[in-house]
Formats: sequence, structure tokens, C-alpha cells
Amino acid sequence: MRAVKLIVILFLVYVGIVIAFESLIGYFQPGGGTMLVISTTANDGTPNDRVLSPLKSNGRLYVAANHWPRAWYKRALENPNVQVTLDGEKGDYLAVPVTGEEHDRVNGDNSAPMMFRLLTGFPPRYFVRLDPR
Repeated sequence: MRAVKLIVILFLVYVGIVIAFESLIGYFQPGGGTMLVISTTANDGTPNDRVLSPLKSNGRLYVAANHWPRAWYKRALENPNVQVTLDGEKGDYLAVPVTGEEHDRVNGDNSAPMMFRLLTGFPPRYFVRLDPR
């Protein structure tokens, strides 16, 4: 019984760390390295911007949903006409969900470090290809 309590306590501490890390990323994310801003639109027409890291594979541009909060990803699937700002240039793109072999290739070309995966609670990773319109 004591071992079960210890396991439950450790699990709850881990869940707290994941929640804190995910919350802090949302607050501190805009900074460092190359960033991309994707502007998605909700079904009611409300625009929303999200700062993401651009990924490349086979010369194409991708972004990844690497975290449990992923409202931007759901909005991009519902309304795939998005705007992207990268290197100061704004353009219109079509957000295309990536599956199968393409998903495996993009994931292999842009693997997430184990420490990052641990701190984010091992969320499933989804990719969107951004095709210029």
C-alpha cells in the first residue's frame, strides 16, 4: 500500500511539472531562434496567432503540434487557409495535415529531444505542411 501511495504521489508531481512547463512555454515562447507566426481563424471568424518553430523536410515548410494544448492545430484543420509570417514576410498558405510516410519522414527529420518530450508529457505529435497559395 505504501508503494502505491508513493507511485501516485510521484505521478501527480510529474503531472504538475508537465502542466507548469506547458503553461510557461505559452508565456515565454516568443523568443530565440527562428520563429513562425501562424494566423488561424475559428469557425466564428475570430483570428488567432500562435508562435511556432518552422520545420523543413524535403524542401517544404511544416509546423508541429508538439504540446497538449493545440487549439491552433484544430483551427487550421477546420479552416486550412492560414496566414504565416516568417522572416518578416507574411503570406497566405494552405495548411495540409500530414499522415503516413510523410509524417514519419518529417518526424525523423525533425525529432524532438527526449527531455522536451518528458517535460511535455509525451503528447502525440502532429504535423501540418504549409503550402503557399
